[in-house]
Amino acid sequence: MSQTTERVNLLGMSLPRMQAYFVSIGEKPFRATQMMKWIHQRGVTDFEAMTDISRKLRERLQAEAEIRLPTIVEEYLASDGCYKWIVEVASGSRVETVFIPEASRGTLCISSQAGCTLDCSFCATGKQGFNSNLTTAEIIGQLWWANHRLGGFTDSRSNASQASRTVSNIVMMGMGEPLMNFDNVMDSLSLMMEDNAYGLSKRRVTVSTAGVVPAIRRMHEFTDASLALSLHAPNDELRNQIVPINRKYPIAELLSSAADYMASLPDKRVPVIEYTLISGVNDKREHAEQLAVLLKDFPCKVNLIPFNPFSQSDYQRPSNNAVHRFRQIMQEAGYTVTVRTTRGDDIGAACGQLVGEVADQTKRSQRYRQAAEKKAANLATEAGRVPVQEIH
Repeated sequence: MSQTTERVNLLGMSLPRMQAYFVSIGEKPFRATQMMKWIHQRGVTDFEAMTDISRKLRERLQAEAEIRLPTIVEEYLASDGCYKWIVEVASGSRVETVFIPEASRGTLCISSQAGCTLDCSFCATGKQGFNSNLTTAEIIGQLWWANHRLGGFTDSRSNASQASRTVSNIVMMGMGEPLMNFDNVMDSLSLMMEDNAYGLSKRRVTVSTAGVVPAIRRMHEFTDASLALSLHAPNDELRNQIVPINRKYPIAELLSSAADYMASLPDKRVPVIEYTLISGVNDKREHAEQLAVLLKDFPCKVNLIPFNPFSQSDYQRPSNNAVHRFRQIMQEAGYTVTVRTTRGDDIGAACGQLVGEVADQTKRSQRYRQAAEKKAANLATEAGRVPVQEIH
């Protein structure tokens, strides 16, 4: 009985890996550069359309290789111009990708996992549990699809060497913790910044992490992308509740690893501190004052993110006064502070709202659902016990 050989997917190959592939089949390394430009700059996935590749090689690629993309199953357009795409990956789970257009740039928020291994209390993704790490092809495929949908590829008949900058910025800030899928994320970053692929600046590609300290300490070996830290609390006691990974890697270790990574870079970039403001939890004056002291020897920018409500959380969005007060305290302490404008919330695309459809292997989503049902039942029981004379 003859065995069928699985085709090699070229979509997620970094330049060195693609060069090695072409050498392995008896071709010159320059074929990798040609292939990269066809896939990532021109958006071509049909070998027959690659006119500067010999017919013999095209026929071999048709038989042995493929350019297999994840599948877009739904697309949403928000009233403010944001797009959200639901992308189905090989595991059967669905992840979300969000494009945020602004006057000076277009930012794509990319997912790295189906669900999330962490369980940050303010994040809808974490409540879905975890299914799988995305492959490099499934990660970079989100960028490919965004360019395809937004008209960001060059014309295949053009000699242009760079793709359009419709997507000018990348944030690894979608579903999942990027550094828990280290190898595939590093390969994806390489493709994003590869001149023969998307050619994005290292200043415009950002990895956001909740604090996987050993992985941060390894990053400099593989990338010089920008770094954002999901801090969300000014002390370990509070952060242990909001970001559970802090129990393993406390704030001092996180800041130390980030400082070492930034020191390894050849330029003077600073990391971004992401701080989700949650009403009554971490948005008080004393929290801002503690944060200002915590970061006094840690060069950084601070990005304040008003909490975006979702159905599985009892947290509330902070008042405008609380946001203004927090920002003012930090600014008076000498920090560069921005407040993230909520975008795409009418399609569930705002920060912290991404949920997808995860085939949960952790049973976490089931536990949250059962807890919500129990709470609802208790509330119904309590309502039934109200004395008749108090009902008007």
